[in-house]
Amino acid sequence: MNPDAESQRQPTREELIALVAAQAAEIAALKARIAELERRLGLNSTNSGKPPSSDGLKKPQRTRSLREPSDQPPGGQKGHKGWTLEQVALPDRIIDHFPSSCTACGAAVAPAMSSGHRARQVFDLPEPRPLIVTEHRAHDCVCARCGAHNRVTFPDGVNAPVQYGPTITTFILYLLHYQLLPEDRLAELMADLFGVKLAAATLARISRTGAARLADCVAAVRDLVTAAAVKHLDETGCRIAGAAQWLHVACTALLTFYRVAAKRGSLLANVTGIVVHDHWKPYYTMTNVSHALCNAHHLRELRALIDFDNEEWARKMQVLLRRAAHAVNLARQRDGGGKPGVLSKRLIARFERRYDAIVGEGLSYHEAQAPLQCRQRAPAAAAAQSKGRKRGRKPRRTGHNLLLRLAGRKEDVLRFLNDPNVPFTNNQAERDLRMMKVKQKISGGFRCLQGAMDFAVIRSFISTAKKQGWNVIHALTQDPEVMAKTLRTI
Repeated sequence: MNPDAESQRQPTREELIALVAAQAAEIAALKARIAELERRLGLNSTNSGKPPSSDGLKKPQRTRSLREPSDQPPGGQKGHKGWTLEQVALPDRIIDHFPSSCTACGAAVAPAMSSGHRARQVFDLPEPRPLIVTEHRAHDCVCARCGAHNRVTFPDGVNAPVQYGPTITTFILYLLHYQLLPEDRLAELMADLFGVKLAAATLARISRTGAARLADCVAAVRDLVTAAAVKHLDETGCRIAGAAQWLHVACTALLTFYRVAAKRGSLLANVTGIVVHDHWKPYYTMTNVSHALCNAHHLRELRALIDFDNEEWARKMQVLLRRAAHAVNLARQRDGGGKPGVLSKRLIARFERRYDAIVGEGLSYHEAQAPLQCRQRAPAAAAAQSKGRKRGRKPRRTGHNLLLRLAGRKEDVLRFLNDPNVPFTNNQAERDLRMMKVKQKISGGFRCLQGAMDFAVIRSFISTAKKQGWNVIHALTQDPEVMAKTLRTI
């Protein structure tokens, strides 16, 4: 057959139908791909698990916060204890001011003529001064009776010919590991304020000594957290010696324990009770624990389904979870503020029935949708499929995956309803981890593993001290064994 005639032949009706069907399938796949990419571009910290630090310059509007407006007026509420500057009875210094002369006759005025005064007080910091140098002299004495030589030892903590004292080392630990000042800026601050020149090696040595001193107290914090009835778990990535590693946190409202691990799946041992987390699956490999899922994550995921996919069940579930959280908060207020509040069994049953109905509605919706087209497979997967073997699960939509989680983990999602000690979210752990991202922005990471481990120990102690209501500077100067015995868990 002539090739030119073959190229000019008109396609048959069956060929046109097949071509249109192939193009329609390709268009549908491209539309799904475009929708997925647009969805990814629209995700931020308000509608996904992405941290606020990932929002960059495109910060979401404040009106998109998950917090609903209340009927309370702005500002401090009734009964809130405020803080204001008030005069003290015994000031540190008094400066008297007298008239220079009589305004009526011009005669001289003496202090003895005072008939009363008005007082105004100015609160200020003392002017920075150079360090106070204390010299310890250990004398050798010769006994006048027998002629024996007697030598006294130096006090504990006075170990070298020259060294920094406990106050300045505590100040350095606080600024370096809690306020997260970089080493260069901390050295500059100490030089400007106190005339002290500190090298990077000196700061590292102070951190190493401080961490070793606090290690036993932090170990006690770890044991109390693992044994607590309810604790929060979370983790975040960090850079150590140029490599990606992980900072894990286990915490309660009164205790914080940080630890560094090379792998994200390196979970804390000997944990009992209830663990609150964000549904990272390795947490479900822990034994002897019950689980509670973070509903702040669920609310953000539901927000994305409402914004991008217009799924009605997601809006209903969002309303239900918020109402359930509000009911628990009202129960706490009714039973005495911070004390656990218990909902009635009847109200809990109503919430659970509504929950089941919404999940069922969502599953019906997704099961009625056309199945998603598989993406282009890798050669190994394509070869396995061509031989009739199944490889992996069928692709599902984002909302379908969330529904399966809500259905399969219902008890963990709603545990806050049945147990008044379980919070609605995992925000405690997220707040305790947020400082790691701040440190990454400021310093980038840690030069060595030992420095990261020292940071975890010192930060654990300081964070716990803040939660316990201790004065941080005072606590860092005290005996860690004594401080460990005063730790509160409730």
